[in-house]
Amino acid sequence: MILETRKVSKAFGRIEALRDVDIAIEREEIFGIAGPNGAGKSTLFNIIAGTYPPSAGRVFFEGKDITRLNAHRICHLGLARTFQIPRTFPTLSVYDNVRVGATFGGHDGRDTNKRIQSHLDFLNLSSFRDTLASNLELYTTKLVMMAACLATGCRLLMLDEPLAGLTMMEINDFMGVLRKVNQEQNTTILIIEHILDSLIDISDRMLILHNGEVICVGDPHGVCQDKKVIEVYLGEGEESQ
Repeated sequence: MILETRKVSKAFGRIEALRDVDIAIEREEIFGIAGPNGAGKSTLFNIIAGTYPPSAGRVFFEGKDITRLNAHRICHLGLARTFQIPRTFPTLSVYDNVRVGATFGGHDGRDTNKRIQSHLDFLNLSSFRDTLASNLELYTTKLVMMAACLATGCRLLMLDEPLAGLTMMEINDFMGVLRKVNQEQNTTILIIEHILDSLIDISDRMLILHNGEVICVGDPHGVCQDKKVIEVYLGEGEESQ
C-alpha cells in the first residue's frame, strides 16, 4: 500500500467531520472518493496532505507515519495535491508555474529545466509555455496545476474535484490525461469527484463517505449498487416513488 489511514477522525468543535475512516490505497491504482456535500471528503484530503492534523488516528505514506508532518514535508516525500478552485501564480508564465513545483519538490536540483519541459510536453502545454497563467481558460489552468504537482516528483497525486466546471468534451479529454499520468508515469491517483459516472469509469476502486463515515468501499460498479449508497444519493423514499 502506498497510502493508509487508520481510524482517522476530525472534529471541529462539536461537529464531527470524520469518524474512524480507514482507507488503504495500492501503488499505481486510481482510487475514487465520492459522497454528498458535507460528507467529509475535503476534510480527509486536508488531513492526508498535512493542511491540519486529525483529532484521532494515523496517516501512513509508503509505510512512514506522516500524521503530524507539515504540508511541505509531506510534499517532499512524494505526495502532491490539487484544489477544487485551481490555484496558480497568475502573474507567472506557465513555464514558471511548473518551475515552482520542480524547485519545491523532492528533486536534487539537477536537470530542472529539462524536467519542466518534459512535463509541459507530456501534458501538451508547450504551446502555452510563455503565457501568463492569468490568461488561461479553466481546462488549461487545471492542467498547469497538475503539471506543477507532477514536477515535484510526486508518486501519489491527489485531485480534489478536477472535473468541476468543465464541458463534457473537456471532461473526456481530462479523463484521458489522468489515465495517461497513471499508466505512463506510474503515478497513483486519489480523486474526489461529484460526477459519479466519470468517477466510476476511471476508478479501480472507490469509497463512499457519508456524514464523515465510510459506508462502502470496493469495485466501482459494486459500490454503486450497494443499498446504502443508493439511499445516500437517491433518498430513502426515492425507490418507492
